[in-house]
Amino acid sequence: MGATHQVNKSHKSRFSSKSSRNIHKTSVKDRLAIVKTERNVGKGARAARINRNKMIREQKKAAVLKEKRELSGSKCPPRVIVLFSLCASVDLELLADDLLSLLSKESSAVLSGTVASSEYRTRVTVLKAPHGDLLTCMEMAKVADLLVFVASAKSLCEETDSYFIDSFGNQCLSVYRSLGLPSTAVFVRDLPTELKQRNEIKKMCTSSLASEFPEDCKFYPADTKDDLHKFLWLFKEQRLKTPHWRAQRSYLMAHKVDAVNDGDSEKCTLFLSGYLRSHNLSVNQLVHVSGAGDFQLCKVEVLKDPFPLNSRKNQDLMDSDETHDLEVIRTLVPDPINKEPLEVENKPDPLAGEQTWPTDAEITKADEDQKQKKIRKIKLPSGTSEYQAAWFNDEPDEEESDCDNEDDGMLLDEIEDEFPGQEGNMYLDADGDEASQRFGDSDEETDNDSVMMEVDNMTREKIQDELKELKEAHGADEEFPDEVDTPLDVPARKRFAKYRGLKSFRTSSWDPKESLPQDYAKIFEFGNFKRLQKYVLAKALELDGENREDCIPVGSYVRLHIKEVPSAVALKLCMLANTTPVTACGLMKEESKLSVLHFSVKKHETYDAPIKSKEELIFHVGFRQFVGRPTFSSEFINTNKNKMERFLHAGRFSVATIYAPISLPPLPTIVLKRIGEDAVPAVAAVGSLKTVDPDRIILKRVILTGYPQRVSKRKASVKHMFYNPEDVKWFKPVELYTKRGLRGRIKEPVGTHGAMKCLLNGVLEQRDTVCLNLYKRAYPKFPTRLFPLLDF
Repeated sequence: MGATHQVNKSHKSRFSSKSSRNIHKTSVKDRLAIVKTERNVGKGARAARINRNKMIREQKKAAVLKEKRELSGSKCPPRVIVLFSLCASVDLELLADDLLSLLSKESSAVLSGTVASSEYRTRVTVLKAPHGDLLTCMEMAKVADLLVFVASAKSLCEETDSYFIDSFGNQCLSVYRSLGLPSTAVFVRDLPTELKQRNEIKKMCTSSLASEFPEDCKFYPADTKDDLHKFLWLFKEQRLKTPHWRAQRSYLMAHKVDAVNDGDSEKCTLFLSGYLRSHNLSVNQLVHVSGAGDFQLCKVEVLKDPFPLNSRKNQDLMDSDETHDLEVIRTLVPDPINKEPLEVENKPDPLAGEQTWPTDAEITKADEDQKQKKIRKIKLPSGTSEYQAAWFNDEPDEEESDCDNEDDGMLLDEIEDEFPGQEGNMYLDADGDEASQRFGDSDEETDNDSVMMEVDNMTREKIQDELKELKEAHGADEEFPDEVDTPLDVPARKRFAKYRGLKSFRTSSWDPKESLPQDYAKIFEFGNFKRLQKYVLAKALELDGENREDCIPVGSYVRLHIKEVPSAVALKLCMLANTTPVTACGLMKEESKLSVLHFSVKKHETYDAPIKSKEELIFHVGFRQFVGRPTFSSEFINTNKNKMERFLHAGRFSVATIYAPISLPPLPTIVLKRIGEDAVPAVAAVGSLKTVDPDRIILKRVILTGYPQRVSKRKASVKHMFYNPEDVKWFKPVELYTKRGLRGRIKEPVGTHGAMKCLLNGVLEQRDTVCLNLYKRAYPKFPTRLFPLLDF
């Protein structure tokens, strides 16, 4: 018997897989087939990956080539160059004339600021931002394709550390950053003629200003026409970046504004002529005219281009601002079925509430009872108001005090409203100090109680006195936030009847639909706003589809016929058009409807005056402008409740909540404050639109404080928190705490002057302060007008 050769299985390696362990079980033939198949699969995947990358590169090249062709074609509207001087000593008139004279060889000046250059194969609109006029500079920055900052090498401003930027330039730069900067460039003027010195000063200017602008911002000398010629050759091929919020919707910067009355003295038709930009516009859409409001279109006319790029026969049109004589190429009229309705406020159903609607017989009986009450003569105490007299009757008041039924006290997490005569009292919602009462902290205040409404009727001394009191209240709120004094003449259970105690601010429940104010009947609410936003943006993209009969393509020169514009507003727009760009932007679905908007804002570093909750402010949100009376609140992460702030404090972000038409976030926000009707608004805060949510809960907190009178370890007698024993019983269920971190509860009242026994979880120090928190829900206020240009 011959020797046999033993074949053993090879030793398993450390990183062997299941396939390598079982490979000895596969025949050599099958093994080779598997290897060839795997090689082919790998080769095919690599080829597919290479082809895919090649296709992506070709698509990007085609997109860039298409964009370059459009820049020199008639489909692209004129690019807007805004010249902004960083210092008051810079002369923009001469710079703008040099630019326009280079672009237009045939005419030395162009009245409209728009010119078509056959040499540079581009169309440009040049705007000069007036130094010192913040509103005009903001409106120009919103429509700018290229924002050119002009610095002077000779400017030495003592107001700031920089030699090239003054205080107004710094303020505008911060506002531009909040809006979102488009493509930027810096022109350096007044450089010396000697080459070496010229280069040194330009380097010094660049190093000083580089930190103020984006990294891709380039610096150009701009003293001579040769310097400007080099810039224009680079500019015509440059790909400009646009802020995200501006690229989402169509808009028009009006070259001409006119109005025609429709037979009604209060309403008229507004004409806006200009180039359509960014996206297609449907004639069935709503449009927002900046500062004036939301309106419907009655007609859109597509006109012959007044600034053709490759036509030299119509040069006279380039020197004229008259567009009414232009040839009408196409006219679009909205479809009555597909036209978007102009809905602002919700119209609630009066029968939708819990209470049934009274019958005619019940209403008649109630009127007769009211007349009989008026006929009755009742002897009233001296000094009784009409409101108080309504609660008197002929029969003697058997219950002269409501203290006997208060043993149950105040229920946690539950509103107790057992005082029917409290709505007209001034002390209910005030904070206890004269300044807060005087400046309208009450929820029942009328619009006439607002400081903004009283400014015109007050003398300069009164304004200064109230501003001083407001600053003192602001300082007190920073030092002792939310602390109020219990009034001596009013029971605390009545003064704080609308407040409730919370066991835990984070975990205690609060129904967002509970006891909503009447103003909430006017607003719209959506079940899932994020889903709505996604749907609305998808619908907006459909307007860019080709061959739509109701849409005007981008780059067309159009005349918008905006109907039912108030005549006073149209007159103001016609006057504003001489100095400030008037813009109209297309609104997406649901954007005209009123809801509750929340903005994340921060007080501007240049604004020192206090900003109180519910003061009237102007909100610039993208292209749109609103007037609102916001409620400020802090943002908490781990709870659905947020604490109201009485003032907007500097150095930190707060949430400003207002009633305003719906906008789709994110959008940049600039908040302006005007003191007096004729005063120039100042930038008070900057931020962005956060969300649209009527269910966001904002709680106003008040802290009642007491001071230890006698201390015995964990027990203490506390005074000055309440002033009668009935109040102590009423607030007994609410938990106490001290400023040094102890927790406790009320045991019982002591004596007849409001002192109380308290039990704490630690040894109380005599210098400590005992506190009690109460909460109620806060809401914003409706302004006197929704848009800045509307009359009071």
